[in-house]
Amino acid sequence: MKRILLWMAAAFVMTAAVCAQGTGAGKETRTLVAYFSATGTTEKAAKQIASLTGGALYKIMPEKAYTSADLDWRDKSSRSSMEMNDAKARPAIKGAVDDFGRYDVVYLGYPIWWNLSPRIINTFMESYDFTGKTVIPFATSGGSTISESEKALKKSYPDVKWAKGRLLNRVTEEEMKNWIQQQSK
Repeated sequence: MKRILLWMAAAFVMTAAVCAQGTGAGKETRTLVAYFSATGTTEKAAKQIASLTGGALYKIMPEKAYTSADLDWRDKSSRSSMEMNDAKARPAIKGAVDDFGRYDVVYLGYPIWWNLSPRIINTFMESYDFTGKTVIPFATSGGSTISESEKALKKSYPDVKWAKGRLLNRVTEEEMKNWIQQQSK
């Protein structure tokens, strides 16, 4: 009988220790990695973040997929150009995040378009309640920084708790791990 009680006590202590890992006081952080990727570059970064954080992955998909002609930034009448020239454009999203309320941290990924996040990111931000969540932007770009897109998102959604974002072009796994660790402090 003593052995059974000792075994049960040990099992309880081990379970409590496992549950306490995360953000302290026995609360486990639940992470969502939501991203929009037009060409696959941002998707690669999102999958790496999800792998390193154990977070759930959600691909923000437009109701109408972008074609290569839609993404031709040199064509002023292309779909992406038209959307980015209209601050009120909100491309429809296909699908939804299951049980969005359960997440504490949302990594939000996107390619930089015209120094900003694509308008579909605004659609995503306006589709959910971010109260009590920390949003961590990350982006990929052929030549821009993330700073202007971060400023614009913070201005558009001032009630959201934003963490410092990062451009993830050609980032090593070690650099990615260090950045993610900084986010959890």
